Amino acid sequence: MIAGSSFQIALFLAVLIALVKPLGLYIARAIEGDPPLLGAVARPFERLLYRVAGIDPGVEMSWSTYATALILFNAAGTLFLYALQRMQGWLPLNPQALPAVSPDSAWNTAVSFVTNTSWQGYAGETTLSYLTQMLGITVQSFLSAASGMAVMFALMRALARRDAKTIGNVWVDLTRATLYVLLPLSVLFAAAFMSQGVIQSFAANETVPTLQINTWQQPKLDAQGQAVRDAAGNAVLQTMTSRRQDLPMGPVASQESIKLLGGDGGGFFNANSAHPFENPTPLSNFLQMLAILLIPAALCYTFGVAVGDRRQGWALLAAMAVMFVAAAAFTIHAEQSATPALTHAAVAPNERALVGGNMEGKETRFGAVSSALYAVVTTSGGDGAVNAMHDSFSPMGGLVPMVLMQTGEVVFGGPGSGLFSMVIYAMLAVFVAALMIGRAPEYLGKKIDAYEMKMVAIVILATPMLVLLGTAISVLVPSGIAGIANPGAHGFSEILYAFSSAANNNGSAFAGLSANTPFYNWMLAIVMWFGRFAVIVPVLAIAGSLALKRKRAEGPGTLPTHGPLFIGLLIGTVVLIASITYLPALALGPIVEQLGSVLGH
Repeated sequence: MIAGSSFQIALFLAVLIALVKPLGLYIARAIEGDPPLLGAVARPFERLLYRVAGIDPGVEMSWSTYATALILFNAAGTLFLYALQRMQGWLPLNPQALPAVSPDSAWNTAVSFVTNTSWQGYAGETTLSYLTQMLGITVQSFLSAASGMAVMFALMRALARRDAKTIGNVWVDLTRATLYVLLPLSVLFAAAFMSQGVIQSFAANETVPTLQINTWQQPKLDAQGQAVRDAAGNAVLQTMTSRRQDLPMGPVASQESIKLLGGDGGGFFNANSAHPFENPTPLSNFLQMLAILLIPAALCYTFGVAVGDRRQGWALLAAMAVMFVAAAAFTIHAEQSATPALTHAAVAPNERALVGGNMEGKETRFGAVSSALYAVVTTSGGDGAVNAMHDSFSPMGGLVPMVLMQTGEVVFGGPGSGLFSMVIYAMLAVFVAALMIGRAPEYLGKKIDAYEMKMVAIVILATPMLVLLGTAISVLVPSGIAGIANPGAHGFSEILYAFSSAANNNGSAFAGLSANTPFYNWMLAIVMWFGRFAVIVPVLAIAGSLALKRKRAEGPGTLPTHGPLFIGLLIGTVVLIASITYLPALALGPIVEQLGSVLGH
């Protein structure tokens, strides 16, 4: 079992790293408007877009103008997606005649996909029409990913330039990221997914008779959609039966490709990538994991090309890969073992005796290893897609995905957002190192002054504040407590996971939390918005400050930022910041749940 899991990790990383350099070089040329192969075909269309929009691509922006334009652009996208959901009952491409989405759910969804979070408090196949899925969700999956990439492009220019008052043109960056990178890759992956059986259809849902009576239990809900509870506080279950099954249809493959490549992760179906129409085979599962990390990993090489030292990009990639392997190995081991409660009860005295490991909430066609690896990929890659229910993971197996998000998703992360967050940590690492050796901190020849460190502090502290404050409020007010389906430590973990996912713009969930309520829809929408832009604005402020500075020549006391020593320092900085920030909260959730399971309580 150990050999099999090691092989899967090694194979996945080998394929991923093999694609880093060619795609990274391609993106570097695409930023300049000269992508190989596509340039001759797409450049005229790019120029046409500028003319229609009245944009002069030769005019660059200061960091404040760049940030303002980006925020207004995303705000407009939020309003458009909200309006689309509210009016979908009167719009075409709605064969199921789905009604308008409620105001709080529509707003939560709009903010979610515009911020590249893809938090879903609804079931896609029973809530959103085909038009809303395509014109709303899919479009924002492109644009939110392009927004993250645009910020990274601006930061790379700032590090490469000197005495510059501008950091680029946001409209050009958004256009090129979408037209030259996201769109062609989406077409390729959509074709690959369709070859594996992912559906692509505009037909209405099909109802088919089943060979046997389907019986299941689900929580009983009151008129407000809240779980009905007994005197002990447990959810009241009701037995449901059916002789028919409704098979949802829809344009899935086209949305599937950009949801993964763009880091948005929102599933067409409620079961997301655990649904056989969305992820039917082991090969499609492998391609999905590859799509999630492909652009974030390739951008590391693009970074090295842009700053004129490719070793810098490889160093950042190496730090990400080391943390990824450690997280994957730990999670896979936890999910290959029997749960602590079963082991304690002597159901499986030998933890390896449970064939397949902890299979609760997992698809048998993927198994424990691929499900655990997918969970690590999706929470390290800034993508909310899931092929198993994280709520059913063992306490330690569920802890790792939570911690990966709480690092600020710097282990690859979303397109652009993961890399610029890791660069921020690199600046913090050189600042700490400079304090130890008594030198002025520098990164890539640019001096890191008090202003940059203030902005770094905002970037690093903004999301933990949102996570911990949101979690604290939710466990104190009745509306927050009402959404918990599992009392105790696991219920706390569900809330902590939800806010960790929202603030870090991931979108995955423990799923046991009843979050499609006005309280959680509004709370999580606020956290998602500020989790995105309370980070992006100070990053662009850092870019504007660094662009003005001249590069210093390397001297005998300069800390190399491309060697093993710096990689270790960078990893240590990320782990230390996450530990001191979240360890007390984690101790109240998955850690105490693990201890309780082991002790039989």
